[in-house]
Amino acid sequence: MATVLKVPLASPTPDSQPKPQAALTADQQEKYNWLLEQVKNWKEVPATEGKAGPITDREKFWLTRECLLRFLRATKWNQKEAEKRILGTLTWRREYGVEELTADHISPENETGKQIILGYDKEGRVCHYLNPGRQNTEASPRQVQHLVFMLERVIDLMPPQVETLSLLINFKSSKSRSNTAPGIGQAREVLNILQNHYPERLGRALIINVPWIVNGFFKLITPFIDPNTREKLKFNEDMKKYVPAEQLWTEFNGSLEFDYDHATYWPALQKMCAEKREAKYQRWVAGGQQIGELEDFITGHAQVGVAGPIAAVTSAPEPTPAASAPAPAAEPETVFAPETALASETALAPPPVAASVPVATEAHNEAPAPAPDAAAIPEPTPAAAPVEEKKEEEKPKVVAATEVGETTA
Repeated sequence: MATVLKVPLASPTPDSQPKPQAALTADQQEKYNWLLEQVKNWKEVPATEGKAGPITDREKFWLTRECLLRFLRATKWNQKEAEKRILGTLTWRREYGVEELTADHISPENETGKQIILGYDKEGRVCHYLNPGRQNTEASPRQVQHLVFMLERVIDLMPPQVETLSLLINFKSSKSRSNTAPGIGQAREVLNILQNHYPERLGRALIINVPWIVNGFFKLITPFIDPNTREKLKFNEDMKKYVPAEQLWTEFNGSLEFDYDHATYWPALQKMCAEKREAKYQRWVAGGQQIGELEDFITGHAQVGVAGPIAAVTSAPEPTPAASAPAPAAEPETVFAPETALASETALAPPPVAASVPVATEAHNEAPAPAPDAAAIPEPTPAAAPVEEKKEEEKPKVVAATEVGETTA
């Protein structure tokens, strides 16, 4: 009898491979270089409610090379608009309290497993399951916080060379809930967050069992979904075309036997994410705490960061590898899940749960750039000299608070 899994999986199957990364054109590289210099000059993050202040190390850690490129692609390579949106997102993250959201605070929202991070698709993307029929709470700010919290956990678990996720939504109704569509107001709020603050994060959205009422909901929100995102939505298709059967939950017609037990799954997910997140952060510190650091370097895929090899930058020890989550007899893995259903580029795709499943619409991809999924950049040439020998950088200038740019997604 097959073992029933109750914890997240730690890695993709050996055959699941990310798409080859695309190189930047000369024009795109020039625009990136300009944006990087602007960001390096930031000293403070503007915010309300007394949260304004100097940029923190954790915020610098968030400002990776790929992060800047995601915003550039989302704004069709408009450097000034990308700069405005990045600063606006830093402000939003502070005011919303993204880093302060705790597992204990969010836990009640996920007691029934309405969002599950489990397994990886055939391109190594974390799979984030949305189960609207398992909705267990009434509409509230915490439902939207649930989406943001789970999206951050999906990002923690992304393997090297992967920066997008797979969203799997099952609109199958339950005995206690037949209407699984979220309210329009909440759906639009989630869509706004995903498009503006998590651009270029949706890789694919697979949706099954769409009832007529939810189908009508999709039609209502379609005008708000970015055209590039719409192409990533797959309705009622065989999900095994996109996710290995052994990592696809049986609820979605796969062969992975998984039973959601909150008391077992929730702490296991938090432990795995915390270990991977900290390992990435410590590697960033060992690399010289660079703004614009390579995500490939932070994840350990590349041995050379923007400041050169680790040994030339610091003697800081290598981070302890993330502990494997207890799994069945096979290799483990993981994923992401939101609270209100709808499509928004960044993290999720189509609208799911009634107040518990949003969809991430993808922010605009640059016209000249390749497929949105292959939006990475090749490793830069290592610096000729170690950081210690570099001249001190010119003191960054304080950036005035800029208004958050409106996203077109």
